[in-house]
Amino acid sequence: MTTTATATAQFMTSEQLLKHWQGHRNLTRRIIETFPEKELFEFSVGGMRPFAKLAVELISIGGPALKGIVERNMEGYSEEGFAPKTKADILERWDKETEVINHYFNQISEERFQETFNLFGQYEFPVFENILYFVDNEIHHRGQGYVYLRALGIEPPFFWERF
Repeated sequence: MTTTATATAQFMTSEQLLKHWQGHRNLTRRIIETFPEKELFEFSVGGMRPFAKLAVELISIGGPALKGIVERNMEGYSEEGFAPKTKADILERWDKETEVINHYFNQISEERFQETFNLFGQYEFPVFENILYFVDNEIHHRGQGYVYLRALGIEPPFFWERF
C-alpha cells in the first residue's frame, strides 16, 4: 500500500495578514484625522466613549500585545500611561505604535502563529486568532467612529479605502 502526502494550500501569508491589518490601521488613522479636535475628545452617542478613548484603547492593544507574544509575556492589558490632550498626540502615538507593530509582527515565525498564547493573561487562543481579534476590535470601534462622524454631519472616509 502506498500513501501519498498532499500539500495544503495556505490561505494567507503572514505578510498578507500584516498588510491587511495595516490597511485597517491606515483607515482608522484617517477617521481620527477627520474628527474635529473638540469632538474627538468629547462627542459620543448613546453613552459610548468618545473616539479619542477608543483610539487610546486601540493604541494600547496592538503593539503591547505583539510584544507580549514575541517575549512570551502575559502581562495584563492597560490603557494607563497614555493620556493624549490633542489629536496630534493621538496621531503621533498611532504612528509610533504602527512601527512597534511592524517590528514585533516580523519576529513571529510561521509556526508561532499556530501556538496557543494567553494574551494579557485572559484570552487563550492561537496567536493568529489573537491578531484577528485586534483587527476585529479595531473594525468595531472604527464603526463607532463612522456613526459619530455621520451624527456630526461629517462625511467619513470610504470604508473600502484602506490603503
